[in-house]
Amino acid sequence: MLYRQKKLDSMPQSSSWTGTPSIKGSTESIRMALLTFSLVGLQFTWGIEMTYCTPYLLQLGLTKSKTSLVWIAGPLSGLVMGPVIGVLADNSKSKYGRRRPFMIGGGIVVAMGLLVLGWTREIVGFFIPESDLRRVLTITLAVFSIYLVDFAINAIQSTSRSLIVDTLPIPKQQKGSAWASRMIAIGHLAGYGVSTLDLLKVLGSTLGDSQFKQCTVIAALALLISVGVTSWAVDERVLIAPKDADVKSGAVKVVTKILKTTWNLPDRIRAICWVQFWSWIGWFPFLFYSSTWVGETYYRYTPTASIADSSDPLGDIGRIGSLSLLIFSIVTFIGSVVLPFVVRSPDNDTKPGQRNFTPRPPAAIAPLAKLLHTSKPDLLTAWMLSHLIFAGSMFLAPFVRSLHMATILVSICGIPWALACWAPFTFMGTEVNRMTAPSTILANGSSYRRVPNASDEFSDPASSPSFLRLNHLDRDLEEDEENEDSSTGETAGIYLGILNLFSTLPQFVATFISMIVFEILEPGRHPELHKGEDVEGEGKDDVVKKVTEGPNGIAVCLFIGAICAVGAAYATQRMRGLYNRTR
Repeated sequence: MLYRQKKLDSMPQSSSWTGTPSIKGSTESIRMALLTFSLVGLQFTWGIEMTYCTPYLLQLGLTKSKTSLVWIAGPLSGLVMGPVIGVLADNSKSKYGRRRPFMIGGGIVVAMGLLVLGWTREIVGFFIPESDLRRVLTITLAVFSIYLVDFAINAIQSTSRSLIVDTLPIPKQQKGSAWASRMIAIGHLAGYGVSTLDLLKVLGSTLGDSQFKQCTVIAALALLISVGVTSWAVDERVLIAPKDADVKSGAVKVVTKILKTTWNLPDRIRAICWVQFWSWIGWFPFLFYSSTWVGETYYRYTPTASIADSSDPLGDIGRIGSLSLLIFSIVTFIGSVVLPFVVRSPDNDTKPGQRNFTPRPPAAIAPLAKLLHTSKPDLLTAWMLSHLIFAGSMFLAPFVRSLHMATILVSICGIPWALACWAPFTFMGTEVNRMTAPSTILANGSSYRRVPNASDEFSDPASSPSFLRLNHLDRDLEEDEENEDSSTGETAGIYLGILNLFSTLPQFVATFISMIVFEILEPGRHPELHKGEDVEGEGKDDVVKKVTEGPNGIAVCLFIGAICAVGAAYATQRMRGLYNRTR
């Protein structure tokens, strides 16, 4: 008895919880949809920002090189908010759970920022008369609003992803990530679909007197509704005391923990992060500039097209670019639905003989799924091929001279984007849950772990309660260390935050590259959005001719991103070698 007590005392302090995670809904599909529904509003908002904010800033008078500096907001917010919110949420003892309070608070801040962004001219104009100061303050307020939106939306993204890891067991991590990818595709589809409409003709001036204003209002409402639905549908466990409860989570402790964890990442998680790093150097210019690139391609290389007579050039460029991204989103959605049925789960790769939890495919694609069942590619192979598909498409960007070709290239990228929204989070969720200590302290000092129910891999209010096993004997402790099926997700926040770091740090690299490219190839204010004005001492016609005849700066950035995507494919292949050695 004394020996057993000493052994228990020497073990790290486990977390203690109350309640069990559950999701409302009568079927697994409904529960999965509700769990990931917040990502619909999240991606809708991203879609509106990616479509309109670049031309909006250009219309306000910023040059492309300065606009690229504004988009440091994205990586900077991810660099700060991802790991910091992750650590704070991991240790939150709120009675409403660890993730949902941050999701709801972030949603309110994003909605406020979007409304300010849409009405920056009117807000500044109310206080400042027409002058150069008014123009400078308008740009300043717009940039501040973008930073506010980006910081808050990264908090929502971090906690939404962590909520999936917290709630689902290991065998369901791939399915949860696949559903997240579908919701992201639906959000993009809705956002770009709305952007292609002439909202002034559809809605009148009820929500604003311009396309951009109406889009910001709709995005704010969509985000609040989607976050509200997920927060209502999911019940989280409440943390009573975190591991090592005597350690205070002050600012210094938070930063120290982040740096220490990042420096000492497990080999597999480090490999996932490096693949993410190289791939995101390519994805950043695509996501932020592709709609503008498509619109510019149309107006620069279509002889009959002219934006000079447009009353809303910002809306016109946004609508043309959104059409290609609408098709991109359709391809992404189809890929996110079909690919999980024809790609092997990493959990099956690493645990031979384990039950296959691949869902039953819809009848329409059942024959194809059956045909591919015996020769399913694994998720790692699919992820590597997706980098090569993206690279092949973007290598052609500088040579595009038509709207149709630009639209085709953007649409093809929907397939790799479906994998980019799915694969890294599947691998990360699986690894985090494998390494998380499964035992949980009860009020009487004993500990237990949940034994997964074979018929229902995550709990819901209507299901039978799962078995609890009390840890009273030494062999129980040893068996718990060997059992890898439990999903506690205690450290999901910090590890997903670190993954977010490796998604945001490359965006600084991409921003720096974009700034140099734009400064060399397209200096000065955007001529197509400043009709009738002289641009930095040159006549408008001269500038338009020079820009049209020279290479498109965005296309060059996309080409450089393609080179980095090849690097991501190489990193994925190296990751395969690591998995083979450690399996």
